[in-house]
Amino acid sequence: MDFGFTTAAYVVAAVLFILSLGGLSGQESAKRAVWYGIVGMALAVFATLIGPGSGFWLLSVILIAGGGAIGFVVAKRVQMTEMPQLVAAMHSLVGLAAVFVGYNAHIELGRVLAMDETARASLHGFAELLAHKTPVEIGILKVEVFLGVFIGAVTFTGSVIAYGKLAGKVTSVAQKLPGGHLLNAAAAGLSVICLIWYGNTGGFLPLFLMTLAALFIGYHLIMGIGGADMPVVVSMLNSYSGWAAAAIGFSLGNDLLIVVGALVGSSGAILSYIMCKAMNRSFISVILGGFGGTSGPAMEVEGEQVAIDVDGVASALEEADSVVIVPGYGMAVAQAQQNVAELTRKLRAQGKEVRFAIHPVAGRLPGHMNVLLAEAKVPYDIVLEMDEINDDFPDTDVVIVIGSNDIVNPAAQDDPNSPIAGMPVLEVWKAKQVFVSKRGQGTGYSGIENPLFYKDNTRMYYGDAKQSIGDLLTKID
Repeated sequence: MDFGFTTAAYVVAAVLFILSLGGLSGQESAKRAVWYGIVGMALAVFATLIGPGSGFWLLSVILIAGGGAIGFVVAKRVQMTEMPQLVAAMHSLVGLAAVFVGYNAHIELGRVLAMDETARASLHGFAELLAHKTPVEIGILKVEVFLGVFIGAVTFTGSVIAYGKLAGKVTSVAQKLPGGHLLNAAAAGLSVICLIWYGNTGGFLPLFLMTLAALFIGYHLIMGIGGADMPVVVSMLNSYSGWAAAAIGFSLGNDLLIVVGALVGSSGAILSYIMCKAMNRSFISVILGGFGGTSGPAMEVEGEQVAIDVDGVASALEEADSVVIVPGYGMAVAQAQQNVAELTRKLRAQGKEVRFAIHPVAGRLPGHMNVLLAEAKVPYDIVLEMDEINDDFPDTDVVIVIGSNDIVNPAAQDDPNSPIAGMPVLEVWKAKQVFVSKRGQGTGYSGIENPLFYKDNTRMYYGDAKQSIGDLLTKID
């Protein structure tokens, strides 16, 4: 096989990846889109293995088989509720790969530059590519290597911390070291100095110092972001991993890596911006680790939470003509989506209007709730986005909130000192009755108190969501 086949295969793979991204924008086309991605990746790997510079066949097969087996086992074990932290963990691997590839390129460049012309003539693969570079191209390569390692290191530690926060192994509260953003600025300044140093000398020390600074930046940036912004963080790290892959592609001279990295990086950045807009967050503020933020104490919440039993909820549903269900991460944790879907079918069979209200950042991953509802066979046409349904709450008889907190929190509108101040939310409190399915009286993942739970038209339906909705099903004919 020659380089022409590899180039053609890369073009086809790139087209398949673009089709995959496009198809993921809709629930009905998502399954087909996943297969586009699978075929594209398989073609890309095959073309790389048989293309120019191929070799180490046994090692390649062992590594591919080993990685595939590990991925299969992990994918089978991970529940849908754990998908956000799995995504964060995968991003960390991309970042770490970028660091390793960058260091390998640095070592290989030093080895090639130390050879004489005769020795360089016998090189092949990546070393041969380096041997034919002009001094200007070598200078550009150093910048590519430097940026690849920097982005990869930031992505690695940032993703590890994001995983810890999502998995509950690291506190979800925003935390910064003394000095706050000045430390991040100092680390970034040191990295710029190291870039100039590395460009002039090509030495190992500036690359190593920059790596340490970048690892710190990734750690400190994500530690400074609170739980309410974690969906944006996951998307942002997805973007970082894409740019890290693109930087690897430039270093290795691999066109497909450049294209795929740019696709992932740009799509992740666009998604992060869209979610920041949906949360009324400053995009720059979030990516800089919560720079700015609110000041002053949050408003005190007065009153008490009033509980209701299953008979009370069932009676209200029997009398209601319109029902809106707001799913959140609590529904995912309880794996209650099947019971929720069955409740929907029973209510619709009685002629009631039942719809779902989805906030752009519901759950801990963009589209998390949509996937769960699609899995439970909830019709697509009754699953509505926030902007489509928010004006309908005053005319809604009953709203059932299942495991949501921040996305239905009126403090976003009423309290300028709230951590979610200004964030567009589902205005469920405007409905005639609101029932909140919740395990207990805790504040949820982000640690923000919710005045909704204390309003006169709100009743708390305590218990595990799967069990609570299951009990409710027995009361609905």
